Amino acid sequence: MSGPAYRNGDGPQDQSDGLPRVPNQRDQSGTPRGFPAPVDPPAPPPSPHPGLPPYDHGTLKSLLGAWALAVCSRDESLAVEDHLTDCAACADEALRLRDAVRLLHHDDSLDLDPLLRARVLEGCLGRRPARIPVPEWAGPYDAEAARLDALLRDLGDNYWQEPVELRWYDGAPVTRKVTVGQVIAHLATVDGLLAAALDLPGTDRPAGLDLPLDPAGRTDALWTAQRTAAEKGAELRDTWRGQSHTLLRTVSFAGGGAAGIGVDYGSFTLPLKDAFVDRAFECWIHAGDIAEAVAYPYDPPAPRNLNRMIDLAARMLPTALAVRRRDGLADSAARLADAGTPGRSLLLDIEGAGGGRWCLPLDSPGAVASQDHTVAQVALDGVEFCQLAAGHLEPERIAVGQSGDRAVIRDVLYAAASLSRL
Repeated sequence: MSGPAYRNGDGPQDQSDGLPRVPNQRDQSGTPRGFPAPVDPPAPPPSPHPGLPPYDHGTLKSLLGAWALAVCSRDESLAVEDHLTDCAACADEALRLRDAVRLLHHDDSLDLDPLLRARVLEGCLGRRPARIPVPEWAGPYDAEAARLDALLRDLGDNYWQEPVELRWYDGAPVTRKVTVGQVIAHLATVDGLLAAALDLPGTDRPAGLDLPLDPAGRTDALWTAQRTAAEKGAELRDTWRGQSHTLLRTVSFAGGGAAGIGVDYGSFTLPLKDAFVDRAFECWIHAGDIAEAVAYPYDPPAPRNLNRMIDLAARMLPTALAVRRRDGLADSAARLADAGTPGRSLLLDIEGAGGGRWCLPLDSPGAVASQDHTVAQVALDGVEFCQLAAGHLEPERIAVGQSGDRAVIRDVLYAAASLSRL
């Protein structure tokens, strides 16, 4: 049987090659489906930042340096970061630039500059002076008490029982283990000597407790009383800080007339202006003890405040040297010198921030120091000199430049260490 070929019995087809065909599959509607249509390539994923202006490759590459320095605008930074995900060459270059930027400066500490408060206050007071200013001689205490208070607030209430090692020099190095709370109680009770000199009510002791004038005995009596008291760390800080504010407010209202009021320390007396510098010095030293115990950075005082502390220690050296001679502890021979007349002298050069030069009488505290009668000269770093006066450095171990009478120099260094106390 011959005749035209039909596909699927539907009649003649235009591809009449005489061969039978496989029937096409039908879709769900029953309509024959032809060959698959060509598939379009997938569209690129939309940009995560569709509002960015278009930049070509050259422009984006030129922005890499500014991007590494973090000085691009927001749109430029986003455009560069989008481009770095697609361009390996630019991504490598960006990494090299970022590494180079890290070498240009050290990472900044998250802690605020401790001098920021002083600079802000100085700027504010320069524009509008205080109606009742804090006396200049009380400025170091104001600054160091504020720095210590900031340290305590940063540490929080969990550190009040942290052990702290107090150090001083009493013929040999002496150490004592106490807590952070006991250090603040010690500062408050010795500050109470200034409050007593100003006839202020004492807030540095439990009710009914009579404390001696000697700072060490006063502190021991307070610590003994506090062993049975349940005073919390925050309360200790509030007591100490409230008293320091009262002291500063009182001398500010009193004006210059309060500077010469005597403060009795038991074995010696200081004028109020020197006692405030002494309290600033102890705030700094004990704040450093606390910071060292908890591995917290703590910087020296501002140069002008450090200079006042160095000046006080230098002025106290002739008396300390005379005490050592009286006790038979001095190596150098003493010479008679009438009060008010020139005698043998030592030049003390303090280097670094807050330093200066002091000419000290050697034979008597009442003698007049004169560079024409200099028998020795000593040069020390300012911070190390303060650490020596605080008993934190031994006289034999301190780095010192010296010329002249070695016995005199040794006596002066030991006299400086003898200024330290609990």
